[in-house]
Amino acid sequence: MVVSMIGLKSWFNKKILDPLYQILSRGIEPKQLAFSAALGITIGIFPICGVTVLLCGMAIALLGSLCHAPTVLLANFVATPIELSLVVPFLRFGEVIYGGPHFPLTSDALKKVLTGQASHEVLLSIAHALLGWLVAAPFILAALYIIFFPFFKVMVRKFSPVPLSPKNSSKSFTEIRLKVRDV
Repeated sequence: MVVSMIGLKSWFNKKILDPLYQILSRGIEPKQLAFSAALGITIGIFPICGVTVLLCGMAIALLGSLCHAPTVLLANFVATPIELSLVVPFLRFGEVIYGGPHFPLTSDALKKVLTGQASHEVLLSIAHALLGWLVAAPFILAALYIIFFPFFKVMVRKFSPVPLSPKNSSKSFTEIRLKVRDV
């Protein structure tokens, strides 16, 4: 038990805390980090497993400098277990919005899915889950941004070796110019 806890701690440090520290130490603006983390988690809970990295890549390509790619991908990675737990709630939410039939989540339904007898119902349930996510995603993104912004504001200030922005810099333009001439 102790060995597995040490392994889990090592994995957590290597896969999550170390990349987060590297991101924070680069001096990126807290707004951009909060938006990127919120975007990564929002896309990371997309109800179709296996496509979230592709969706994150497309979002990064579309948004360009508005988001920070490593933060989006790290948040997407962190959201993977949450994704699996939210498939059924998104399915049920989509069914409520659409007003469609309730997809049964029973062993008989699973047997029909595995034998190919329930292909229409499965496609309809996937569409309902996507609808549920599409409706919920803007609210999730906004809520996560509001939650993450103060967190990243404190963390960037704590871990960043550089000032947050040029207007917050303590050095004046003449000091910088003098240092350049001295070199």
